[in-house]
Parts: sequence; structure tokens; C-alpha cells
Amino acid sequence: MFLKTSFTTLIVGVFVVYVLHTCWVMYGIVYTKPCDNPKGDKCITPFLAGNPKLQLSIYTALRPNAEGGHTLIHKEENFDVNSKFERILNVSLPKKTRNNGTLYALIFVHQAGISPWQDPQQVHLVAQLTTYMVPKPPEISLISGEDQTQGQREEARQKKHSDGNPAAGGGATSTSDHPVSHWRSRLTLNIVSDHFLFDREYLPSDVHRYLRAFQNGKKMVYLPLLFVDELSNRVKDLVEINSTSMELPLTISYDSISLGRLRFWIHMQDAVYSLQQFGFTEKDADEIKGIFVDTNLYFLALTFFVAAFHLLFDFLAFKNDISFWKQKKSMVGMSSKAVLWRCFSTIVIFLYLFDEQTSLLVLIPAGIGSIIEVWKVKKAFKIQVFWKGGRPTFLFGKLDESERRTEEYDTLAMKYLSYLLYPLCIGGAVYALIFLRYKSWYSWLINSLVNGVYAFGFLFMLPQLFVNYKLKSVAHLPWKAFMYKAFNTFIDDVFAFIITMPTSHRLACFRDDVVFLIYLYQRWLYPVDKTRVNEYGVSYDEKPKGKTHKD
Repeated sequence: MFLKTSFTTLIVGVFVVYVLHTCWVMYGIVYTKPCDNPKGDKCITPFLAGNPKLQLSIYTALRPNAEGGHTLIHKEENFDVNSKFERILNVSLPKKTRNNGTLYALIFVHQAGISPWQDPQQVHLVAQLTTYMVPKPPEISLISGEDQTQGQREEARQKKHSDGNPAAGGGATSTSDHPVSHWRSRLTLNIVSDHFLFDREYLPSDVHRYLRAFQNGKKMVYLPLLFVDELSNRVKDLVEINSTSMELPLTISYDSISLGRLRFWIHMQDAVYSLQQFGFTEKDADEIKGIFVDTNLYFLALTFFVAAFHLLFDFLAFKNDISFWKQKKSMVGMSSKAVLWRCFSTIVIFLYLFDEQTSLLVLIPAGIGSIIEVWKVKKAFKIQVFWKGGRPTFLFGKLDESERRTEEYDTLAMKYLSYLLYPLCIGGAVYALIFLRYKSWYSWLINSLVNGVYAFGFLFMLPQLFVNYKLKSVAHLPWKAFMYKAFNTFIDDVFAFIITMPTSHRLACFRDDVVFLIYLYQRWLYPVDKTRVNEYGVSYDEKPKGKTHKD
């Protein structure tokens, strides 16, 4: 007992140190030491402090250094760095770009009335407007056999015959397994609007590569800090480029940004880039981008703390669950069918994540969880595996009288539950087969199963309640693991109300809580008899045999 407590205390201590260290690192990112003596030589003053008249000019080019020519696609003549705007324009694609090539955007912030190529005090950045990605396979209707690509092709063919313009059709979407060029339909720009005085000795390294400065007499002046937000480039905004894509829309968004937020964004952008260098795909990186882009910065900080506690409770629940099942020898009072269902649902969710090509950060833990649930099924059904001639032989253990009575109650509960569960699952699968589109029959099967797991999985917690009611006891349940899982469920429920979500999703988040409250009520209704000997031959008020007690 002492070793277990010490191990848990060690894990909690490491967790606290990790959270405090992360807070200190985050503070160092968002806080920048200003220059104490504005009149001194160590200060770098902002160019924007003089309220210059600026212009924003955006060009496209086939190369990042504009060799081979460039084309002006947009200019903002009366550019105010404190203003916020969004412009939507159509960009003509060169022939090389349409033939699976690339295209770059050259963004200039320069003095109004002067060409950016002739302005010595201009600042510019290069952003890639295209990226390479494997096209998403077409989704078909398993009943009619028609896919969305065929429908688009037919629509384009009809339009072509109606107006006589061969380039009017959008072209067929490629179904190749090779990466093809995709158009990034959003370009997000930011400029630091704070008139911040940098200290040369404390200039942050992350800002240094964006800083362009020049000498003005005895003072050093830095030009506007221009930043291209790559985190806003999401997979959902990508458009596949083909030979008939003469023009594609581009949304240019601009907003001012604080220095602290700029530094935070730089670090997050570098982190995503590093993951891609380690082999993470565009889809993996997009899931990480969604954490930062789709969440408010304050909610993001709150999400970090909640995720940290969520991870701690997950680990403690995992530890207690493993310890409970490791020494479990009898299934008295335990619903074996609920254990079997959890194993089945975990495997279905893992196959669904694998079919959707989910990030390895999610897929690997789901796979480990599936293996653990299979091990729990082996313990619950007392399965022994013997190998004879290279083939496995399974031997099921026998149930005693108490276990057979529990099994009877469990079977009766599942019988009542099947009257509700089977029609719902079959109806949902038929609806998906008729009205929805999938890549294959396998995808339809996995999606139907996983939808049933997500929608009706909480119903399989009810047989255990029925067994508790019949036995008038809850002493057989792993309450420590239950409590940690309940804390995580409560955290998820709070976020369902804090973050904007549909009402149906919010109600769904509270289903597990209702069941857990019933578990707590049963624990109060059926108190544990501490004088009763448990399945290990030990009662709460007597000392385990073979050990002595020293006063």
C-alpha cells in the first residue's frame, strides 16, 4: 500500500512540476522586456510611431524570388495598420501552376506612392499559395452507385454544351494516389500595432528573424513587423487545381496583432512545421492547427490546464483499473456483457479512426486501449489460451454458484435492453445506407457501428445498474477508477457549455453523468458491509493473514 501511494504521489508531483514549468515557459513567450531608457542608444524605436502613409501590395510569382515575372493582384492604398478588413478576389493561375505547379504570394508593406521594388524602407514576406496533398477519394452512394465526382462531371458537361465554352466546366476531380497541387484559398496577414520599444540586449530570438531595422541618425528604427499566419491555412479550405482551373478565389484577411500574440503564434507555427518535418501529414498538422485557430487564446490557455488534469485523471483511472482487474478472480456482481461491449466499442472506434486516417497522436492511444480491453475480456470470461501445433486453443473457466446468479441477472438486463437497442441501431444503419455517401462498404459498416457506439453506447452501462439492484451491493466495482473517469466526464461537460456547441451535443455530454449519479445513489443505498469477507478472504475490520501489527 505504501509503494502504491508513493508512486501516485510521485506522478502527481511530476505533474505539478510540469504544469508550473509550462506556465513559466508561456510567460517567457508572451512577455517581452521593454527598453527602460527611450533616449538611450540601446533602444530600437518603431517606424510606425511616425504615422507614415503606407500601402499594402500583393503580387503572385512562380518563384519566391520573383524571377521570371510577377503579377499585381491587390493593393490597399490607404493602408491603416490598426484597421481590419477582408478582401475576396479571383486570381488567374499561370499554365505551370495548372500543370501541377506552385504559385507564391509576395506581400509588401511600403510607403504610399512608391513602388515596393524602389522603396528601401519596405518590408516583405513570401507565402506559398499552393500545397501538395493526396486528393480525397470520392464518396459514393452504396444504393445508386453514383458518386459526387460523377455528378459534378455531368453538371460541367451540361454547362459546356449549353454555353459552348470548353473551359467553363470545372473538370473532373483527380482520384490519383499521388500528391497533386491544391490551392490555398485564404491568406491571413498581421502587423504588430504596438509601438513597442525593443532593447537590443533583450531582443527575443523569435522576433529577430522578422525584424527589419535601419539606422536613422543615432537611433535604430525597426520597420513594421509583418506576419503571415500559416496556421489559418486549413485542409477544408484547399481546392484541387487541374488544367481547367483558369481562376480561383482568394480571401485576403488582415488584422492587427499584439507582440505577445505574435510571439506565441511564431512558436506554434514552428512547432507545426517541426511535426511536418518528422513525417506528420498535412491532415495531422491540420488537426493541431485547429486547436489554435478555432479557439480563443484565453480558452486555449484554459484548455491546456484542463487537458493536463484530464491526462492526469486518465492515467490514475488507467492505473487503478489495471490494478483492479489484475487481482480480479471472481466476476460476482460484475456485468460480463458490459465488459464485452466496452471491448467491442473500443475496437470499433479504433477501426473508425484508422479508416479516417486520424493522427497517430489519437490512433496509438486508441490501439493501446483496445488491447487492454481485450485483456479485460480474457480476465472476465476466465479464458486460457494453449498453443498446440502452432494453433491456439481456448479454454473457458467454469462459473461458481454466485457467478451464475450474476450472469442470469446480466442476461435478463441485456434482454430488456435489446428491445430498445437493436431497432435503433438497425434504423440508423439503414438511414446511412440510403441517404449518406461513403467511400466503400467497409466505410459504411464502420461508420454505422461507430455511430451506434457514440449514440447508444451509454445504454450498455445500464446492465451493471440492474445487476447492482438485484444483488443489493456495489462493493464489487472499481470505485477509484470510476471516480477518476467521472472527473474527466465532468470536465468534458463543463467545456460543452463553455464552448459553443449544439444543444443536442450538450445534452449528450450529460448522459454518462446521469448514469454515474445513479451509481452514486446505489453506493449510498447499498453501503459496504465492512464485516463481510470479500472474494480475497479479507474483511475491512480484520488484518490480512500472515502480517503482524505493531502498536
